[in-house]
Amino acid sequence: MAEEPKRREIRGFIPRKPPKITPIAAANGKTDEEFIRDYIKPSQDWTTWTHPLTQKSYSLEFLSSHELSKDDFRTCFGIIETTSGVDYKNSSVGWHPAMKRKEMKSPDLRYILVKDDGGAVQGFTSLMPTFENHEPVLYCYEVHLLPELQGQVISLSGLGKHLMNQLITIAENIPSTKKVMLTCFTSNLNGLKFYEKIGFTKDDFSPRDRTLRGGKVVRPDYVILSRETAHRGLDGESRTIEDEDSDGDSDV
Repeated sequence: MAEEPKRREIRGFIPRKPPKITPIAAANGKTDEEFIRDYIKPSQDWTTWTHPLTQKSYSLEFLSSHELSKDDFRTCFGIIETTSGVDYKNSSVGWHPAMKRKEMKSPDLRYILVKDDGGAVQGFTSLMPTFENHEPVLYCYEVHLLPELQGQVISLSGLGKHLMNQLITIAENIPSTKKVMLTCFTSNLNGLKFYEKIGFTKDDFSPRDRTLRGGKVVRPDYVILSRETAHRGLDGESRTIEDEDSDGDSDV
């Protein structure tokens, strides 16, 4: 009896290649320790920040959404409500606490918490490597600071810049990531000015003004901003906020 042909010899059979893991999927599959090691590539002092006026020290803690303690989660939610609740309520989006809490628990979301010496959260940013309009990006979901940590005008030492610089570094270190993206309410004038100062511009996919039949112009109440990385092929090397000129305007 003739020997049965091996599978690869059957006419028309093409062996399947294992699915390719994208850099975004690889990033989301890493533990927090691996993420820090590979993408933040920290210096020894990356987890501390000193207030330029009071000299008070704060610690920075990086962790996934599922690692947030209940107390820290509640505090982060409260900070969002305190700093942006009015903007949400006055927008077409509206303020929906249950939806916001669900978003904050998204599996691939990571947090950088800012804590005082008593361990209380004073601010945070959250981020996610993802795809937007078929492009690999790092999306900044939130960046919120309590009032006493906002508006530092001491050169480039503001906490908002420090946090955003961490996100830019992460985006530069995840291969193929094209840009850092975020959404900002148009009513948040200080925030818009801050993002402009650190190199963010209106993204091509940001909503545009609409002209109604009667000629009335309806302007969107939020804008999508982005800052391109070296992976876009414009610079040839990574650039962080400290590499650029700035007169150190207000933080968010």
